[in-house]
Amino acid sequence: MEQDDRKLFVLDTNVLLHEPLAIYSFKEHDVIVPMTVLEELDLIKDRKRDVSRDARVAIRALEDILGGQTTPEQIVRGVPLPRREDHGDVSGTLSIFPDHQIEFTIGSMPGDNNDNRIINTALHLQQLHQPRKVVLVTKDINMRLKAKGAGIQQVEDYRTDQLIDDIRFLTKGFHRFEGDFWERTDDVTTESDGRHTVHSVPLDKLGDDMFYTNQYLLDDSGEFCGRIVEKTPTELKFLDLGQERLLNLEAWGIRPKNVYQGMAMQALLDPEIDLVILTGPAGCGKTLLAMAAALELVVERGKYEKVIVTRNTPEIAESIGFLPGTEEEKMTPWLAAITDTLEVLHKNDVNPSGSMNYIMDKANIQFKSINFMRGRSIQNSVVILDECQNLTASQIKTMITRMGEGTKLICSGNLAQIDSNYLTAVTSGLTYIVERFKDFDGSANIYLNGVVRSRLAEFAEENL
Repeated sequence: MEQDDRKLFVLDTNVLLHEPLAIYSFKEHDVIVPMTVLEELDLIKDRKRDVSRDARVAIRALEDILGGQTTPEQIVRGVPLPRREDHGDVSGTLSIFPDHQIEFTIGSMPGDNNDNRIINTALHLQQLHQPRKVVLVTKDINMRLKAKGAGIQQVEDYRTDQLIDDIRFLTKGFHRFEGDFWERTDDVTTESDGRHTVHSVPLDKLGDDMFYTNQYLLDDSGEFCGRIVEKTPTELKFLDLGQERLLNLEAWGIRPKNVYQGMAMQALLDPEIDLVILTGPAGCGKTLLAMAAALELVVERGKYEKVIVTRNTPEIAESIGFLPGTEEEKMTPWLAAITDTLEVLHKNDVNPSGSMNYIMDKANIQFKSINFMRGRSIQNSVVILDECQNLTASQIKTMITRMGEGTKLICSGNLAQIDSNYLTAVTSGLTYIVERFKDFDGSANIYLNGVVRSRLAEFAEENL
């Protein structure tokens, strides 16, 4: 490739914190890391926060390439990036730019903070390497605006792991047809498999919409509901469920209040589905349904041995060591939503407190910190991963790869309630797995449309 066609990508610190191995994502183009970025990584790596691990991984990745016998001149000029198994198309170079040695003058910004120094570095390289394209890559929206205003011609967000551009396009897990579904076609093949009825319909009768395995199908009649079990180039096979049958499902004394909860409960109770992803607004019943289904599967049906509940702790408490007690006791404040749910499930018992203690022991409910899940292999369990919207794609991958044989994982979250400074709705790990697993036959995703917690919560969700 001609030198002028290869771009120069200048990386901001937040790119390496978001994806520590981002240096391998630019294919044949060259990557430059300003010295200021290394200083910021150095300050972050020893903090007692989860992001410090990403800083250490990024530093080690840089050391693997630039360490050893590499001379200072080679590091400034650029060292070829090694090919990796998952990045076989990498052919550019990596270099460290000593931005502290440069006197920025023309068009430069005041060098009183690190963002300005990185912007000035990109400006300097843009003037130095014309006509080559120099691209500043940062996940900081305000920094992108400042860089544009300072005269940098190309400023981009890091989108390599971003699967959608707008959260409105996120898969909801169901497709609603206008009118009556059965009026669309009379070319239907039906077969019975035990208690289940499976219909096959031609794809060309269903319009141009995209369909995928375990997607639910609804129509406006209020009666029809199905779940896709197989898709071929010419036809769609789906399991006939019916909305009335879904609304009569029951788990641990809980029945669905709407068809969306019915679809969620059907997926939660299906032993063939290993991963269930529940999304939706606050008060739509995500945690209640997950907990009720977990108790039903473990205690009543005996399909699993225990329930493990975990979530990402807020930044201020990612190190839970300052709290008294065992790991379960330390996690209790962050899993109050689970204990509240258990209270709701047993509020009509003669002795609710005694029932909760009995069930905690009977179902072997364990509260675990996500920070201590690495390296584990979880067998024959129902794992509830709550508040997934605050996890990165790599953190959720770490959790999913912990799941062993006979384990069901339930991920739930609300993309409107992201607490992390480093994530948005489109870059959240929850969005990532919804898109990645939408066509996996062992997973189901349901957006729980509608707030059922209370009329107050419903009004707040719609109007605030």
